[in-house]
Amino acid sequence: MKILFASDIHGSAYYCKKLLDVYRESKAERLVLLGDLLYHGPRNDLPREYAPKEVIRLLNEQREEICAVRGNCEAEVDQMVLHFPVMADYILLVDGQVTFFATHGHLFHKDYLPPLKKKDVLIYGHTHLFCAEEKEDYFLLNPGSVSLPKGGNPQTYGLYENGEFTVWDFEGNQMTRLALR
Repeated sequence: MKILFASDIHGSAYYCKKLLDVYRESKAERLVLLGDLLYHGPRNDLPREYAPKEVIRLLNEQREEICAVRGNCEAEVDQMVLHFPVMADYILLVDGQVTFFATHGHLFHKDYLPPLKKKDVLIYGHTHLFCAEEKEDYFLLNPGSVSLPKGGNPQTYGLYENGEFTVWDFEGNQMTRLALR
């Protein structure tokens, strides 16, 4: 299975379009959005081409492709305009022997782990910093931020395929890679 993971669009129509282009080109089977889809939040500057209504339209056109979780910037009103579920705190995805606990990261994260079995994968956004780390008993992944990266990082997303997770920027550069075995 091929899954594209992305987080923290924050209402940027510009980066939402880029993300959806990459999704189509990648031929991934599913787009998993890790929250903070529409609004920039009080601590962030406005992202490039901030247009939440356009992001709503773009994402709703792909509703059959999307699995999403609630970020700290999502509200019940977002569920009223988005035509796919966005209010779950987490989802579990299973591909063979790999189980992903996918969440935004404001509730569950590296310092407050959800219940994970040995070699499970915790994937979250929220920090706007990409990572791919193998811990003693689990894997820790973050695709970074689609529109508002931090720490001097570029805008990024993650791809999972055949037991491997990679983080890419929108210029086609691989930022990191990790085998989930």
